[in-house]
Amino acid sequence: MENNVSLFSQTIENIKNEIRKDLVGQDDVVENVIIAIIAGGNVLLEGVPGVGKTRLVRSLGKVLNLPFSRIQFTPDLMPSDVTGTNIIQKDENGRMQTVFQEGPIFANLILADEINRATPKTQSAMLEVMQEHKVTVANTTYKMAEPFFVLATENPIEQDGTYPLPEAQMDRFIFKLIMEFPTIEELANIVKMTQITLDETANAVVDGPTILKMRDIAKDVPVVDDVLNYAMHLVAATHPELESANDVAKKYVKYGASPRAGQALITAAKIRALMHGNYNVSYEDIDALAFPVLRHRIKVNYNAINDHLTVEDVIKLLIKENKKQVK
Repeated sequence: MENNVSLFSQTIENIKNEIRKDLVGQDDVVENVIIAIIAGGNVLLEGVPGVGKTRLVRSLGKVLNLPFSRIQFTPDLMPSDVTGTNIIQKDENGRMQTVFQEGPIFANLILADEINRATPKTQSAMLEVMQEHKVTVANTTYKMAEPFFVLATENPIEQDGTYPLPEAQMDRFIFKLIMEFPTIEELANIVKMTQITLDETANAVVDGPTILKMRDIAKDVPVVDDVLNYAMHLVAATHPELESANDVAKKYVKYGASPRAGQALITAAKIRALMHGNYNVSYEDIDALAFPVLRHRIKVNYNAINDHLTVEDVIKLLIKENKKQVK
């Protein structure tokens, strides 16, 4: 088992090193995206244009040696433009036949660019594939190749002509990550890098079967009852309507996280533990992953807005209160 842990963490480090050839900074985002891929989840990524969202997924496709596809969402995009559709064509004998033409969703790594620009109908078709890992057209089901990962992006500075994802659909993403604007030093390094070449230079270090094997290894990581209890209390603490809710939730939270948040916390924490060379989930793993897991699953109320508190600020307060109550 020690060999598995060492090999797991070394493989992750190799992936990170290759991605760093194409992407400057954003270490937390890269780490959490890798966790999500191994966990079998999908990621909602928020960031202004030009911070490297597309480059990150293209680089991942090279490093993981997996097919990459990009879907640019627009208001006129139809569900069949994403999933594919049946077309009529002639066979070798000149007879007409119906053939399924795959859409861009049929790849291992998908960049769903500006998903909030698509209509709810197209969003629903996309999110159904994300959840079920299959497409049904004319009563025929087509399964997606594994591993299957969707990174959907949102532009936070543009709201006109967009269709915000409902809370119930956002819950299908294991993480919501924020891609911050680079520092001046990082910005200079980005300019230097792109002056040399705009192409990705990362090399493949793993493949699809290796990712699936890493997923199986992570499932066996033990979680002691105290840590599991701590994580579940944190999720429950986001619900102000519960009797066990603390003062922070009652004052600042409007809607709490779903049970999927608990599943995501534990699944991702097992991978993070292995990533850092440990064979058990710690409180630190839970606290670190609480932000990407909870920031899109809870909704703060007007008290938080009046007190100038962001979702991240409320999560920090919830973690602090949870430590007092559980530990």
